[in-house]
Amino acid sequence: MVDNVFPWRRGNALALLIDGPQFYVQMLARINAAGRQVDLELYLVESGACSSALLDALCSAAQRGVVVRCLFDDFGAQGLSAADRQRLQAAGVQVQYYNPVRWKHGLRNFHRDHRKLLLVDEQFAYVGGTGATDEFWQPEHTSSRWHEVMVEISGPLVADWQQLFERQWQAGQAWIAWRPRMPLRLKKLPLLPALGQGLGRVAFADATQHRDILLSLVRALRGAERRIWLATPYFLPTWRVRRTLRKAAKNGVEVRLLLAGHNTDHPPVRFAGQRYYTSLLKAGVRIFEYQPRFLHLKMVLVDDWVSVGSCNFDHWNLRFNLDANLEALDPVFSASVAASFQADFAVSEEITLADWRARPWWRRLRQSIWGALDQLLVKLLDRRL
Repeated sequence: MVDNVFPWRRGNALALLIDGPQFYVQMLARINAAGRQVDLELYLVESGACSSALLDALCSAAQRGVVVRCLFDDFGAQGLSAADRQRLQAAGVQVQYYNPVRWKHGLRNFHRDHRKLLLVDEQFAYVGGTGATDEFWQPEHTSSRWHEVMVEISGPLVADWQQLFERQWQAGQAWIAWRPRMPLRLKKLPLLPALGQGLGRVAFADATQHRDILLSLVRALRGAERRIWLATPYFLPTWRVRRTLRKAAKNGVEVRLLLAGHNTDHPPVRFAGQRYYTSLLKAGVRIFEYQPRFLHLKMVLVDDWVSVGSCNFDHWNLRFNLDANLEALDPVFSASVAASFQADFAVSEEITLADWRARPWWRRLRQSIWGALDQLLVKLLDRRL
């Protein structure tokens, strides 16, 4: 890693795994075959069928001599029972909880480890947006309640993911003091290479450096020539991202947003983000709300550049969270991402400007209230920080 930013790596194998029944089966198989080391970093961990199957695999690996380390966010793991915690300890699994929640910590409690990362034998990495809860997967079910993706990675890039995990593991429970945001200097990023098979890099955010993911996204958006397809469950983009999306649409780029519909775990966040719809629709941005389930994936396709991982690209994520995304310029992988987007657009409801202007007054009021509250909270927090 140079200048706190990871470089592009060639020669990797990248596979998009869609929904828990696919990626959890793969991940558990890798853990069960592990011979030396398993590292797991997660935000959401709750006792249930999914976590039970995961803990079975982790404990079994530890009991056969594999070094197993788990880094869980303390707030996100509130739903992990005392019995399950004891089970991990008894099996010899090493567990750390990031930034324990304490009333005396005040605003420090907002800082969370939002990454989702599994590493096996320093040969395979799984990166995306899953948690260990029944919403993502239940062993006896062939479908999941939440729509999510993970990426299986093998090759030179795995060493960078390992380095990212080691850095946080060595920090332990420590929360790194927040620093003022860096100015937007795109030159800090590694140059974008030409498309290549297995070409990827690690983009990350933490409490001392939280601009890598945002800088890279904005650079990609500004350079878009054909398409910008962006999926996020919590649409609260920064002003800079909104402006760049509008400008790209006005310049003829096909800009599509894939957002959560009525199936969502945080309706107020959805309503707050909808306050941006009018200006985006006027600029020519197309907005699709996913209908079948809760859309939890975070994925961007700009021409053939892909970013997928844990970052929602919202101003809350970018202020407080540890996040990590895979960026890729692999034509085969990009095609699989495009196909996933196309399948999701087909089962989504497109919101047109005429539709939006015709919405009832009570929906307008709801969006205004939650939007104003979100804006107020951001201003208050920025003053305190």
